[in-house]
Amino acid sequence: MSHNHTKFISRIVIAGATLSMGLVLAPAGASASTGHIAVSSSSAKPAPGQPSFGDKGAHVVAVQKAILRNGFSLAGGANGVFNKSTQRALKSFQKVVGLKVTGVVDSATAKVLKISTASSTTVEATTTTVAPAPTTTIPAVVYPFTTATLPVRGAKGDAVIAIQKALTAAGFVVKGGIDGAFGSGTTSTITTFQTAKGLQATGTLDVATAVALALIAPVAAPVAAPVQNASVNVASTTTLLDPSSLPVRGNSGDNVRTVQKALIAAGIEIKGGADGVFGGATYIALQKFQTAKGLQVTGKLNTPTAAKLGVIAAPAVSIAVFPVQGVCSYSNTWHAPRGGGREHLGVDIIAKEGNLLYAVADGTITKLYTVGTDKLAGNGVRLTQADGTYFFYGHMSKLADGITIGTKVKAGQVIGYVGKTGDTNTPHLHIEVHPLGGDAIDPTPIVAAVDACSVTTPLAVPAA
Repeated sequence: MSHNHTKFISRIVIAGATLSMGLVLAPAGASASTGHIAVSSSSAKPAPGQPSFGDKGAHVVAVQKAILRNGFSLAGGANGVFNKSTQRALKSFQKVVGLKVTGVVDSATAKVLKISTASSTTVEATTTTVAPAPTTTIPAVVYPFTTATLPVRGAKGDAVIAIQKALTAAGFVVKGGIDGAFGSGTTSTITTFQTAKGLQATGTLDVATAVALALIAPVAAPVAAPVQNASVNVASTTTLLDPSSLPVRGNSGDNVRTVQKALIAAGIEIKGGADGVFGGATYIALQKFQTAKGLQVTGKLNTPTAAKLGVIAAPAVSIAVFPVQGVCSYSNTWHAPRGGGREHLGVDIIAKEGNLLYAVADGTITKLYTVGTDKLAGNGVRLTQADGTYFFYGHMSKLADGITIGTKVKAGQVIGYVGKTGDTNTPHLHIEVHPLGGDAIDPTPIVAAVDACSVTTPLAVPAA
């Protein structure tokens, strides 16, 4: 049976040092005000050395960075101004971790944020000059797990309690309570957390989920040479992003800064500049870039946008046309286990039975599959390009008229129809990519680069 794909993405990028376990983003509200604002009426007092509402400077930046490190969104980023946005983000942080909600950096809040406090703030008696704020000292990050020690369902003990506490700190109620048993309650809560954060909703503590809960160290993006002949100049960075873990709104860190620099290099203005915070300004800038480039306008850093910006490497194989008529959906389970010890070698694009299937490129039909000859694939074809690269289509309901071995086809030509033949009960297209006729490669980023699942109108491409 061919299976759905779930894109495995690691959504939270963490730069700097300590991340308080399990803290996740909360809405930051409106953009920062640039005018003077009256001091909060709260009776709470800032800890020694910590800023008050309306303050500006490095000590405010230290607090703002600590809030961002803990996964909370902050409109305007770490701009060094203790304004309404900073106060709202601070209140959200205090609420989530169970502190008194004051909007003030009191001693308890400073301790949980892991920013140092001083015994006093020195002020000269004969002058209004205030001494510089103390340097923020942040201890090294200590994570409870590694990728090799993540607990699985059925586990018990302190390790499971750590997971349940992280979920609780993130604002999710663990069904069954913090009992140290990884059963259905914890599984259900992890699924809820994953859904809320846009992760693969499996109920398992995978790497992406563990990073989002701050249970393991973030996975670094691969380092590569500068992009050659990119659509924009991104020479300011030598690090390409991982296509499977593109930053999303609410993230902060170097990966976000890489995207922002690419947008600026492309001539798109970002309010606040490359501050490393994926907030409203970056969202709007992405929409402007997508509009200018004729891409789907979402404000999200999807694969086509990232490729056009030059922040990810282009796929080794490219296609001219998305293979399925929308509405459709797909996600990534490349090399996911299958029955009989097999691994999944394609991407499954789910669509209504009978939807059109298009040739992804110019080529020749070099092989046919039928229900009678291939019980796994059902009805299908092999579309081969001149260099030997071929695309395997499986589970078709039927082939289009005139499609047989030796047929020359053009990109966008209808070659068949979505079905559920072979080993599946779900109508979908299973498509594989074999460069130069060799082993299959992950096709997900290749189809994502031309994603057209929202396009329902048939392509007007004549038969070859």
